[in-house]
Amino acid sequence: MQIRMPVGAVTSIAHRVSGVLLALGVPFSAYIFDLSLQGPRSFERAQELLAGSMLKAAAIVFVWALAHHLLAGVRHLLSDIGVGSRLPFARRSAWVVNGTGVFIALLAAWALL
Repeated sequence: MQIRMPVGAVTSIAHRVSGVLLALGVPFSAYIFDLSLQGPRSFERAQELLAGSMLKAAAIVFVWALAHHLLAGVRHLLSDIGVGSRLPFARRSAWVVNGTGVFIALLAAWALL
């Protein structure tokens, strides 16, 4: 016998994980943004930092976290007011949230790589 986690549970857990990733990534993003606005030399330094493959990967994960967290948050808000509370719609919307988040991350990867 194998227990399978429902798609809604996966979406809910990913929503929490994406929130943590955003909380960790926003200060760094703000630092890079501030650095880029300090002048031409600082802008070049920010570009150098973002050119590394590790930071490109982190940026892709950050884009996924932002997209997923936004979409899952809207899904939860709609559920709170009774929209999409029935099981078939809830399952479908969970798949849409997960798929769209991954699609947006793939678009970011295509743009960055």
